[in-house]
Amino acid sequence: MWHLEAPWWEFVLRGLIVYGSLLLLMRLCGKRQTGQLTPFDLVLLLIISNAVQNAMNAGDNSVAAGLILALTLFGADATLGYFTWRSRRIESIVDGTPQILIHDGHVNEAVMRRERISSHELQKILRRQGCERLEQVRFAILETDGTVSVMKREAPPSEEQQLGALWRDPGEP
Repeated sequence: MWHLEAPWWEFVLRGLIVYGSLLLLMRLCGKRQTGQLTPFDLVLLLIISNAVQNAMNAGDNSVAAGLILALTLFGADATLGYFTWRSRRIESIVDGTPQILIHDGHVNEAVMRRERISSHELQKILRRQGCERLEQVRFAILETDGTVSVMKREAPPSEEQQLGALWRDPGEP
């Protein structure tokens, strides 16, 4: 139960290699995939976790090996989190940078292609944000976590509001 079949440092090294490799692969997949977990993505994550298990534990199913790997993974994640918090450059390498999808109602097709976002997906995102038309969007930004932030244009005042402003008593607040 507690006997390791390999030296402890080998488990640490294996864990770090797998952790780094999976981070790199997830980064290469793009932002959209990490922010919008579909059932297919969940299945992929489950299969990947099973596929890399033996790469990390080398077939050693002891409690000690599992604890060493867990400590290694939590430590690597905490260390990476600390460095991305301290350095904007490291943060942009690990997390990427926000990308402008729409600016003043105009879609940035290059970003859409690069991030593999279809026009149907973009329309669905905009509808969720209460935008019926592109002209209503001042900015739509693909954030580093895969979510899309939408900033709407200021709605022009209605005719009734304009008339109300004209006829308001100067003494009224």
